[in-house]
Amino acid sequence: MIAKTAGRTAVVTGGASGIGRAIAERLSADGHRVATLDLHPSGESGYKADVTDRAQIDEALAGIRREFGPVTILVNAAGRDGFKRFAKLSFEEWEQIVDVNLHGTFHCIQAVLPDMLEAGWGRIVNISSSSTHSGQPFMAHYVAAKSAVNGLTKALALEFGPKGITVNAIPPGFVDTPMLRGAAERGLLGGTVEDHIGRTPVRRVGLPEDIAAAASFFASEEAGYITGQILGVNGGRNT
Repeated sequence: MIAKTAGRTAVVTGGASGIGRAIAERLSADGHRVATLDLHPSGESGYKADVTDRAQIDEALAGIRREFGPVTILVNAAGRDGFKRFAKLSFEEWEQIVDVNLHGTFHCIQAVLPDMLEAGWGRIVNISSSSTHSGQPFMAHYVAAKSAVNGLTKALALEFGPKGITVNAIPPGFVDTPMLRGAAERGLLGGTVEDHIGRTPVRRVGLPEDIAAAASFFASEEAGYITGQILGVNGGRNT
């Protein structure tokens, strides 16, 4: 179904692959003008930007505004994982993961807020992680950063709800992405993909399109009375 808000400008970070790409494609199918930010952009509307660098974000957004107009939908899907025993984790490695997953979200939200405030309407969707509910060994830096994204979501929902801007988060569960497959190849999942499917109530791995469907709803006019929510899309593994 085409969203009633068709014709708005949406930005998806990390939109060149995985969950971000699926979200960008879904929002485009909904009728929105969609641009992506990524270190390795693809497609005509892909802009190169490191989400940890505010200057690069501002430069990319200037181009997006010239091409599509003010941005009123933002999906923060850019992310970086990391696996290491906490006792062996350097502060530099900690900072690298937090910088992408948390600070990148901060930069992108701040950069598009003026457009949303001027419009009196906005949708912000943050992609966090189901590990914020369950924890995950050897990923303390990643879990901490994504948990902070959930907290940021709730705080901003209260702050900007009166301005017509909703802020929600989606913590994906076990989703088939290049990031997950890479972790599986390195034996970092604590079992095989099939083992994890067997522990998932719906008995399948999640797809990027599952996350995209939830993001599409949060970005819609129909979701205007929903904010500050953490919607797990995880096949029932974390309820």
